[in-house]
Amino acid sequence: MEMLNKLKILSDAAKYDVSCSSSGSNRKGKKGEIGSTSECGICHSWADDGRCISLLKILFTNYCIYDCAYCINRASNDVPRAAFTPDEVADLTINFYKRNYIEGLFLSSAVYKSPNYTMELLTSAVKKLREEHRFNGYIHLKAIPGADKTLIEKAGMYVDRMSVNIELPSDEGLKLLAPQKNKNAIIKPMNFINSRIHQAVEERQKFKYSQSFVPAGQTTQLIVGATKDSDLKILRLSEALYKGFKLKRVYYSAFIPVSEHPNLPVLASPPLVRENRLYQADWLLRFYGYNAGEILNDEKPDFDLALDPKCDWALRNIELFPVEINKADYYLLLRVPGIGVRSARRIIAARKFGALDYEDLKKLGVVLKRARYFITCSGKHYGIKSMNSLDIRSSILSNSNNSSAQAGEQLSMFSIYPQLLPASDIVSTITGEF
Repeated sequence: MEMLNKLKILSDAAKYDVSCSSSGSNRKGKKGEIGSTSECGICHSWADDGRCISLLKILFTNYCIYDCAYCINRASNDVPRAAFTPDEVADLTINFYKRNYIEGLFLSSAVYKSPNYTMELLTSAVKKLREEHRFNGYIHLKAIPGADKTLIEKAGMYVDRMSVNIELPSDEGLKLLAPQKNKNAIIKPMNFINSRIHQAVEERQKFKYSQSFVPAGQTTQLIVGATKDSDLKILRLSEALYKGFKLKRVYYSAFIPVSEHPNLPVLASPPLVRENRLYQADWLLRFYGYNAGEILNDEKPDFDLALDPKCDWALRNIELFPVEINKADYYLLLRVPGIGVRSARRIIAARKFGALDYEDLKKLGVVLKRARYFITCSGKHYGIKSMNSLDIRSSILSNSNNSSAQAGEQLSMFSIYPQLLPASDIVSTITGEF
């Protein structure tokens, strides 16, 4: 098969893996080598001036021994198949880099013949890039569940980031849609990578020239909507992964019905709004001091699709509001919808010089369309004349819908999201400001 046809097949097959956007690696340029990465990372929209920074995102092969019901590359599916060789992957990456098409590589694969066989091929490809082509740019590699840890360790010496995709958030889901896989085979390499990263950090503190191991950390991906698992269950799993394995990111992928199967749900379209809510809640877990049991609970196990999770939490805890902006501590300010991490810090710093009013908050970057319902400035409230959660909810949704209508084509890059989701919610998912 011609290289161009392989590239078309295997780049298209890789689009369902979303866990490849940020790196956090800081490989410096070295004499005699080509490529480098920045400490703040490589991602699809990274530079301050708006430049798109791209990765070559491909599968090594889409031949697979597994028959997972949700996967387009499953063994029983009738799709075009292809496989690269390690030399072809290395040559493609170098040629694309030299033409300034990419700045790094994201390499994943279906499981070909066996986990160990596939892992050996992936390791060979990245080894050729590093040692033969002297490529020092960013590489993100998918670790294959079930592969021997010595192979994973060897690969980790050459790459910046690794991911082990969990895909389905429960044992029940795996048994239903991917019976050939098991939870332990997935968790085991994640645990090994975490412990090996910790070991490499300790060695680096003692020995200046010790070899790095996955310096940009590891990530994973969860499919949303393929099983009946609640949002609370998914969020609790993410929280456990962040705490137990020190993951850099958990990525959420709305289930795309690529085939028919009796165990798969019948969906008119992917649950993109739900995916968006999970990303927003993920920000709350990582940067805002929330825990999964606060955001959702057994009585309310799924997100309100009309409101972002932070706003929904505030309305369910309306007795805590309004908050006096000139007295509340940093952590309480973070609980106010419309106040993000940066604006909370600015408020703390600015009020040392005098009391803040409504106009001051605008200058500090507070999203007052939401915050005004939950704050007072020197005792003055700027929201509606009610602290009833239903009244506030109605007012927020009314204003959000009006804002979305006014936004028009300016946010057309987010047009894949249904109109149910306000434009401000989509932006908040990306910026992290709630």
